[in-house]
Amino acid sequence: MENKGTPILLIILGLIILAVPLLGLIPLSLITGFIVLFLGFGLILSGIATMGESAGMGILEIILGIIALVLGIGFIFNPGLFSWLVGFIVWIVGLFLIIAGIIGVISGAGGNRWNGAIALIIGILYVIIGTFVANPQVLGALIGLWLLITGILMLFVKE
Repeated sequence: MENKGTPILLIILGLIILAVPLLGLIPLSLITGFIVLFLGFGLILSGIATMGESAGMGILEIILGIIALVLGIGFIFNPGLFSWLVGFIVWIVGLFLIIAGIIGVISGAGGNRWNGAIALIIGILYVIIGTFVANPQVLGALIGLWLLITGILMLFVKE
């Protein structure tokens, strides 16, 4: 008999998080915040150690470390910042896809303008999704939906 515990747990967690979306966002924001916080400490220590070899690289690592510390603390104490940053990154990727799509359609690179059109459509979808994902409630609901779908697939799809 197969182990059905994990899929059932994922389905239950997915339903709970769909009911209360912030329950899915807060743990993800906390985990990411601590990882980014440790990254910041590592970058600062590395920057201090690198100062003797290359002052420019050392200063760059220290600046990146300070930015990572600020983001890590922000993710830990404000899950909305995490959600906003995820939405912003998805939005920026969409913008790049739109630009690449327009260039592809105009230039017809490789004789196939459909690649550019598809990139343009996907870019527009990314911008729309990025706008919605910046809302912590929506991102939390997407996490719950992902858990639910993963649990259902694990339960019914045989390998």
